[in-house]
Amino acid sequence: MSKPEQETSPPPPAQKSSSLNKFIFAGLAGMGATCVVQPLDLVKTRMQISGVGGASKEYANSFDCIKKVIRNEGPFALYTGLSAALLRQATYTTTRLGVYTVLNDLYKGDTNRQPNLLMRMGMGMSAGACGAFVGTPAEVALIRMTADGRLPPAERRNYSNVVNALTRITREEGLLALWRGCIPTIGRAMVVNMAQLASYSQAKDFFVQSMAFEEGIGLHFCASMISGLLTTLTSMPVDIAKTRIQNMKIVDGVPEYKGTVDVLLKVARQEGVFALWKGFTPYYCRLGPHTVLTFIILEQINIFYNKYVLGKSGGSSGL
Repeated sequence: MSKPEQETSPPPPAQKSSSLNKFIFAGLAGMGATCVVQPLDLVKTRMQISGVGGASKEYANSFDCIKKVIRNEGPFALYTGLSAALLRQATYTTTRLGVYTVLNDLYKGDTNRQPNLLMRMGMGMSAGACGAFVGTPAEVALIRMTADGRLPPAERRNYSNVVNALTRITREEGLLALWRGCIPTIGRAMVVNMAQLASYSQAKDFFVQSMAFEEGIGLHFCASMISGLLTTLTSMPVDIAKTRIQNMKIVDGVPEYKGTVDVLLKVARQEGVFALWKGFTPYYCRLGPHTVLTFIILEQINIFYNKYVLGKSGGSSGL
């Protein structure tokens, strides 16, 4: 007599990376990229505040800035503010990329429908605004720490690290000073993330559908290079406004700038319109590689997690 056939149970549903993991992986990717490009971020900040108020330029170009920083402050000065830069990535990048991937996944749902360019731009702006608000205190500390070395010794703030900077800013200027320049920071982040995240997702789709790219480092590199260039061109003016507002000093209760528009008008009038793109080379050299490294590291972390934790091959960040 034959044995009754055993019913085969359906395979368990594939495990998915949790939303918390998306935030953690985003922060790790941003911090890893920052360790490489921090010197370029310092040069970008120094270039942007050079010539404030029509004063003579301190640096002829990016290479001159690097040379003078090393000569006057030592080679390790190029990594001034690294602790603040890492905290910024741990707050800002963790939030913005985490929010974007979660929004992207929610939109795709179970049908895996792809958002169009406008939807991606909207999700990028929302993610950028959230990330900027969370990351502004670290941003203020970073700007001040990277700019400090150019000041006369008597005027330097001399923050020893990011914790010291945040503590002293709160004690000396009040808690709200940690969010100084929050509005232009959010405005910059919305522009940056609208351009960066939307263009990265669109470029990935283009290379996969039109040029038969497969998921991998080659695809991530090409898409992120396009994303980095577009982001640099669109975000530099608001980045300069943010930098100058966060670095300004208040004399007799009167701030140097009234807001973003005031910065842009004063820079254009006193230094010329193209000064709004001052420091373009270090900015792109910083933002381009940072974009490339962030996305590549993020994609590789997700592939590693999918393979060795969830036990499935392939997969990507969800961007």
